Amino acid sequence: MTALYTLCAAFDIGKEIMPDDVDAAQDWLDSWTAGVSAQAERAAALSRRVSALSGSAENSDSSIRVTVGSSGQMESLELADRVQRLRGAELSRRIMAVMRSAQTRLAEQVAVQVERTVGADTETGRAVIHWFESRFPAPKREDGEGTGGGR
Repeated sequence: MTALYTLCAAFDIGKEIMPDDVDAAQDWLDSWTAGVSAQAERAAALSRRVSALSGSAENSDSSIRVTVGSSGQMESLELADRVQRLRGAELSRRIMAVMRSAQTRLAEQVAVQVERTVGADTETGRAVIHWFESRFPAPKREDGEGTGGGR
């Protein structure tokens, strides 16, 4: 029983519920351990789901389509032949706008998976959502770039 009290004191937990009998203390510790294990399982499930995600977007005339992977990196870029009429700087700007839209879609999908696994109201959920949203904020729309479909 001394080990249990030492553990609880070290984590500053259970002061208001520290029971006087060993069985109640063991039940409390078992419940606490099960809760921690369940949260760890949900966090692992979230990690697996997020690693399988991708985000896609295209510009308004569907001449540029970008898909990004789970960490926001570009995985594919599809260009229609008509983009050859654009100057290099303009083509680059449009590609980057579509890529930012794909990354925003990725962040939106991550938020859905957070809600389905650990919950958006948990510390883990808030941290994951904040990380993606701060890294991939919603882009400002210019000339309809990046407004097309996504997955």
